[in-house]
Amino acid sequence: MQEEVKDISAEIPQESTPATPRREWRLRINYRMITDNLPFILFLAVVALVYIANNHLAEKKVIRINRLSREIKELKWEYLSVKSELMFRSKLSEVSKAVEPLGLKELSTPPQRIEPKAKTDNEQ
Repeated sequence: MQEEVKDISAEIPQESTPATPRREWRLRINYRMITDNLPFILFLAVVALVYIANNHLAEKKVIRINRLSREIKELKWEYLSVKSELMFRSKLSEVSKAVEPLGLKELSTPPQRIEPKAKTDNEQ
């Protein structure tokens, strides 16, 4: 009966390790696989380039928007300062000081209205 007992440990396949040739086919990239998938690889490359270009354009636009916003703020400040200077210089007292060297003086009497005479039939 002992003859019938076989050594079954030799028949059980051993688990292969990553260094064995059995798993190498998964890691190896062959020429045919590359040529079969070349359109998809090129498509992915084009999508990646478009993505990168879009990112750069977006960053440039954000930088330009920030620069223009700063410029708008500076122009607004300049507008407000010029407006306040104009309001100050257009006051009656400031205008009178500015025209005094020219010999012009402020009126002490109110202005009078000049009305044209009505035309008569003889004057025509």
